Amino acid sequence: MDIFALFAVRVADALKSLHPDIPEELLGRIVVEPPRDAGHGDLSTNAAMVVAKPLGKNPREVATAIAARFEGDEDVISVEVAGPGFLNFRLALPVWHRVLRTIAAEGDDYGRSNIGKGEAVNVEYVSANPTGPMHVGHTRGAVFGDAVASLMAYSGYVVTREYYINDAGGQVTTLARSTLLRYREALGETIEIPPGLYPGDYLIPVGKALADEFGASLLAKPEEEVLALVRDRVLGAMMDLVRADLAKLGIRHQVFFSERTLHGQGGDIDLTLEWLREQGMVYQGRLEPPKGQPVHEEWEDREQTLFRATDYGDDVDRALVKSDGSYTYFAADIAYHRNKYLRGFKHMINVLGADHSGYVKRLQAAVKAVSHGEADVDVKICQLVRLMKNGAPFKMSKRSGDLVTVADVVDEVGSDATRFMLLFRRNDAVMDFDFDLVKEQTRDNPVFYVQYAHARACSVFRTAERDMPGTDLSKTALAAAEIERIATADELELVRLLAAWPRIVAGAAAAHEPHRIAFYLYDLAGAFHGFWAKGRENIGLRFVNADDPMMTMARLALVDATRQVLVNGLRILGVSAPEELS
Repeated sequence: MDIFALFAVRVADALKSLHPDIPEELLGRIVVEPPRDAGHGDLSTNAAMVVAKPLGKNPREVATAIAARFEGDEDVISVEVAGPGFLNFRLALPVWHRVLRTIAAEGDDYGRSNIGKGEAVNVEYVSANPTGPMHVGHTRGAVFGDAVASLMAYSGYVVTREYYINDAGGQVTTLARSTLLRYREALGETIEIPPGLYPGDYLIPVGKALADEFGASLLAKPEEEVLALVRDRVLGAMMDLVRADLAKLGIRHQVFFSERTLHGQGGDIDLTLEWLREQGMVYQGRLEPPKGQPVHEEWEDREQTLFRATDYGDDVDRALVKSDGSYTYFAADIAYHRNKYLRGFKHMINVLGADHSGYVKRLQAAVKAVSHGEADVDVKICQLVRLMKNGAPFKMSKRSGDLVTVADVVDEVGSDATRFMLLFRRNDAVMDFDFDLVKEQTRDNPVFYVQYAHARACSVFRTAERDMPGTDLSKTALAAAEIERIATADELELVRLLAAWPRIVAGAAAAHEPHRIAFYLYDLAGAFHGFWAKGRENIGLRFVNADDPMMTMARLALVDATRQVLVNGLRILGVSAPEELS
């Protein structure tokens, strides 16, 4: 039950009864939301201002006519016309009681929707170079992408979680050379790792495995043959490390797509370039040097093969082939996204790091071109994370060369704290991750504050079992409670927040912004903690009062509804809902 969506339909129906020929497109722009000032009512809508001009009428005149349609409505106490034509609704108590009954009936599905209508969406995230364990810079994108995927699945999309393995570039050859040094070390040689190679200890086991399998025989083989063999072995080992790191955060991808599969004669890049030529999307020409910016690696002062990116919203056309005949990174990007489209994905979400902000328009142009405008891509940039302790930058002990790994962070504070804190800020804002803060048991620590609300809700039921032995506290008994007793301002403040949950989920899914879920849960936890604190001072507001079992059952139904919504939200974020906190 989304009361905001329901009243949007009822307001639209009122308008259609007043103006039968009003376009549906116009009605689709109507917004029903909480008023900015809670004192103005429960719901507010811009409906009159949306339709007034097309109808050639004054907004307040339209608003007054809409308000009249709700006279005598048993769900509405009053409708006020405010300002230039806003409509503010005050709702009757039975509406809020229906919200509680809906939560009890729908349980885990409260807030779940079919916005996605079963459409396929590809969420690509992490996609780090497979040159070692995941470092802290990858963690934010990993957590964000996983939460977006869960949010989309909760909203009716069929989600594929995908990891793009960047295993075709020069960094993979560098990784193989670094591994060969560790192989020689395992054979007993004293090695020195030169600048430009990977120094991390995580390659030592790979070198030892090669020595155990091949002995010294690789030393006599041609370098290219050895590099090819070592490349495959070390890539497999590194991806095992990546999967293990992701598992520490509860993240599992369904698809691991190898960039190497795009390359080679007759590969996806060849086929895509041929298709682009057939479509007239490629031409031979020269690019102007970047104005006011450093010259990037894909710019060359020569005639070259260019993609007509500007025809699809990009700032400049893009090079596809380098002077040595190899393909640019962007050529691989176009081929990869065409591959996604041909696999049936018309909705794509790419989660990239802070150094990829310049990729947004070119990827959007690529998807628009290869799908003839049928598909869309939302490129989400995750900004940097600064590790802090005691308010100052924090350097953790490093186990992997010069990297702070995902494992380092999770081992320090746990998966729940890592995930929630990384989601408790917009993805496009730089954030500080304070190791001291996430260990505090105060409201300044959001993950503790929200989890404690769930644990406190569970403790209320333990109190009821203690104070009212033998009382049936089952879901069935709570569903039969006299919810109509819920009527005080403090109780209704909590119910209003619970009623907002479906709207919060829908908005977060539409914008691909899981931080909205984290913010909402913090607010809900605050309201719950606040109500609980008032009960310590006023026995009439306590959740459990053995002298008034009927009121207690009604309040327990409210507590259980709060607990349920906390669980639903934490589940989307991939965070646990403990029943007790130590």
